Amino acid sequence: MAFRHLLTTPLRALMTRLIAAWVRPRLIEPAPEALVLEPSLPVLYVLPRPAISDALLLASLTRHHGLPLAGGRRRIGQLTLPACLALPAPRRRLWKRGAHPEAPFLPLIEQRLAEAGREVQLVPVSIFWGRAPGKRFGFWRMVAADSWQLTGRLRRLLSVLVNRRSVEVHFGAPLRLGDLPGAADADARLTNRKAARLLRVHFRRVRSRVLGPDLSHRRTLIEGVARSPEVREVIATMAAEGRPSAERLQHRALRYGREIASNMTYPVLRFMDGLLRRLWNRLYDGVDVRGLERVKALAGDHTLVYVPCHRSHVDYLLLSYVLYHDGLMPPHVAAGRNLNMPLIGPLLRRGGAFFLRRTFRDNRLYTAVFNAYLHRLISRGHPLEYFIEGGRSRSGRMLPARPGMLAMTLRSFLRSAAAGHHQPLAFIPVHIGYERIIENASYQRELRGGKKRKESPLALLRMLGRLRQPFGRVSVNVGEPLLMADFLDGEVGGGWREAREARPVWLDEVVPRLGEALCRRINAAAALNPINLVALALLATPHHAIEARLLERQLDLLAELQRRLPGAAHASLPPGTPAEWVDQALALGMVQRRAHPLGDIVLADASQAALLGWYRNNVLHLFALAGLTAFAFRHQPAHDLDTLEGLLAPGWPILARELMVAPPASLREVLSAMLGVLTELGLLARSETGWQRREEPLDAGECLDLLGQLMQPSLERGYLLLAVLLDAGPGRLTAEALADQGRQLAERLALLSGRDAPEFFDTRLFVSLVESLEQEGWLWRSAEEQLLFNDRLCDAASHSRRLFDPLLRHRLQLVTRQA
Repeated sequence: MAFRHLLTTPLRALMTRLIAAWVRPRLIEPAPEALVLEPSLPVLYVLPRPAISDALLLASLTRHHGLPLAGGRRRIGQLTLPACLALPAPRRRLWKRGAHPEAPFLPLIEQRLAEAGREVQLVPVSIFWGRAPGKRFGFWRMVAADSWQLTGRLRRLLSVLVNRRSVEVHFGAPLRLGDLPGAADADARLTNRKAARLLRVHFRRVRSRVLGPDLSHRRTLIEGVARSPEVREVIATMAAEGRPSAERLQHRALRYGREIASNMTYPVLRFMDGLLRRLWNRLYDGVDVRGLERVKALAGDHTLVYVPCHRSHVDYLLLSYVLYHDGLMPPHVAAGRNLNMPLIGPLLRRGGAFFLRRTFRDNRLYTAVFNAYLHRLISRGHPLEYFIEGGRSRSGRMLPARPGMLAMTLRSFLRSAAAGHHQPLAFIPVHIGYERIIENASYQRELRGGKKRKESPLALLRMLGRLRQPFGRVSVNVGEPLLMADFLDGEVGGGWREAREARPVWLDEVVPRLGEALCRRINAAAALNPINLVALALLATPHHAIEARLLERQLDLLAELQRRLPGAAHASLPPGTPAEWVDQALALGMVQRRAHPLGDIVLADASQAALLGWYRNNVLHLFALAGLTAFAFRHQPAHDLDTLEGLLAPGWPILARELMVAPPASLREVLSAMLGVLTELGLLARSETGWQRREEPLDAGECLDLLGQLMQPSLERGYLLLAVLLDAGPGRLTAEALADQGRQLAERLALLSGRDAPEFFDTRLFVSLVESLEQEGWLWRSAEEQLLFNDRLCDAASHSRRLFDPLLRHRLQLVTRQA
C-alpha cells in the first residue's frame, strides 16, 4: 500500500495542480476562515463517495485556504491513513437492494478504545459539480454529474470539463470520534456502522437542500396529474351531469396541466444565474441578504414554502437568484397567467415558474387539476414560492393575505399527513426592501385611479430603458419560519393528525389566522434603508420640508429607537450615518436640498412626496407603538402609566391589525419600556407622577411631534370611520357602505388639507378597518347584514378622542359635518 502511494504521489500532485488551475468554485460554504476546528486535534475529511476529482479539488482548496491539508496521508497514533476518506459506494446487485460495505472508521474507533482520549475530527465535505436538479432524461443528466444518480468516470470527467465555474463546496460541522453514537460501547463495528449512518444522513440532507428532489419529465408529470383520482372523480361527475364527454374532459385536463406546469431545466437555471448577476450589478449597488441560515437549518428535511412580500415584479427573480447563488435549490414559483406572455413566459417556466389563473373558483376541473399539481409538488418535497398578498402592493403596505394558495397548501399537507408519508412543511417569510423600485410611476398612476396596464413584451422593453437610472441597494431579509405542524397544534390541537376529511370543519377559520401570522412574520423582518428612514422623517412635516440638521437628528432618533426597543424581531438597520442616508436619498432623486445661509433645507416636491409615501409605508409598522406613545403627548403634556394605558388600549389592537404587527402579551409592560427609552433619548422627562414633555431643548419637542405624526393618518382614518358609524347609529349601515363613506370623508379631508396622498384614502384600508372592528368585537352584523354596536363602542370612541388636540378635532368634525 505504501509503495503504491509512493508511486502515485507525483501523479496526484500534478493532477491537483491541474484541478487548482482549471476549477474556480462558485461557492464555498461556510467560508474556510469561518470553519471552527480544534487546532490540537488531527483532522480527517470525509466525502460522501469515492471520487478522485473531489479528493483532488479538496486537497487544492485546503492548501489554498490554509486549512489542514486533505492531500497525502496522516499519522494518527499508530495508524497511517489518507487525510481524505470516503464513504464506500453501495454494491449493486441484480437480485436485491445494494448493501453498504464497511465504513473506513473502524481502525480509528478501535484505536480510540485502546487508547482513551485519542480524538480525531471528522469534517464531512459535499462537492457539487454543477447543480442540475435530478432528472431521468436528457443531455444534462449526463453532463451534470451531481444529480441524485451515481456517476461514472467518463461522466465525471465530462462534468469537470463543463462545470469548472459551477462547483460548490459545502463543509459540515466537525465531528469528534467521542461524539459518535455508541462511542463508549465496546463493539467497534457497531459504532462504525452508526458513524457511517450518521454521515450518510448528513450528506443526504445537504444534497436535498442543494439539489431538491428528482424532477419528473414534464409530460409524465402532467399525465399523472390529469389521471389522478381527484381529477378523474371530477371528470366522472361532470360527464354524468351531461357536460362534455369524459374523453373531451380528459383532453381538457391535459391542456390545463400544460398551461399550469413548470418545466425547470438546468441550462436555463445557469443562464438565468449569469443573466441576473449582470442585471443586479447594473441595476443595484448591491443585494444584502440576512437570515438565510434559518432556511439552511430546515432545507434538508422540510418542504419549504417561501412567502415573500410582493413589492415589485423583480421579486420573482430576486429571491430565486439569492437562493441559487447561496447554494439552495430555487423554488417553483406561482406566477399569474398574465406573465405567460411570448418570450418571457417560456423562460420563466423553464426557470421554475408555474402559472395560475387569477380566479378559478367556478371551474371545477381546473381547480382539481391545479390542486393535484400543487399536491404533487408538496408531497415530493419541492420548494415552493408564492405571494400571499395576491398582487403587488401599490401603497407599500403589507396587504391582507388571500386564502387561496394557503388553503390549498394546508389541504395538501393534511392529505399527506393522513396518508402517513409526509415530511414536515415550513413557511419561510421573506421581506424584500428596495431603496427605489422600477414601478414608481405606474403605482402612483394606479393609486390615482388609472387602470393597470397589461404586461407585454413591449412594456418590458420600455422598462429596460430605465435601467440606466440608479436604484440603490435591495435587502432580502428572512423572517422566523413557521412550522405547519406546530401552528396546527396551537390552533386546533393534535386532532388534525387524525383528520381524514378533505376539508375539515375548522379549515375556513384556520386559514385566515395562518395568513395573519405569516403577514406579521414578513413585517417582522422588515429592512430599514436610507430612503424609508428619510420618508418617515420628511413626510411627518406639514409641508414636506425640514432643516437638514433636524432631519439628521430625527434619523438618528429613529435608528436609536430601533436599536434599543426593536419594532420587530428580525428587522434590520442600514450601515452608515444619518448624513450618508440623506446623501443617498439625494443621489436617487427622492428629495432635494436647498442651500440657505442659516442652514440647508431638505424638501420634497409633490411628486417626490407621493413616491416617498410608498417607502414610508414599507416600514411604518416598526414605529407604531413609539409613534402612538409620542402622539399621546402632543395635546396632553403629561401622563402617568395608568392614564396612558387607558388612553391607548382601546385603539391599539385595531392599529396593530391594520399595520400587521403582533400585539404584545402585555401592553402595559411594552409602554413602560417605551417611556423609558424615550426618556433616555431626551424626548420625555420623568416626573413625580409619571412622564412629561421636555421644555428644553426645543429640538426634543419637535422630534417628539415628528415621531407622533407618523400615526396621525391612521388615527384620522379611525376617527372619520367612527364618526360616520356613530352618526348613523346601529343597524343603519352595511360594512360596504361604512367603508365607502369613510373613504369619501378621507378623500375630502385630503383635498381640503392639501394632502396629495392617494394611499391615505385607499378603499382597502377602510375595508380592513371595518373587519378589524368586527374581529375585535366592537361591531357585529344583524341577519340583514347591518352593522350593530352598543354603548361600549361609544364610550371607547369618546375616550380615544382625547388623543386629539382641540384644533385637529375641530378640523375633523368640520369635515364630517359638512359631508
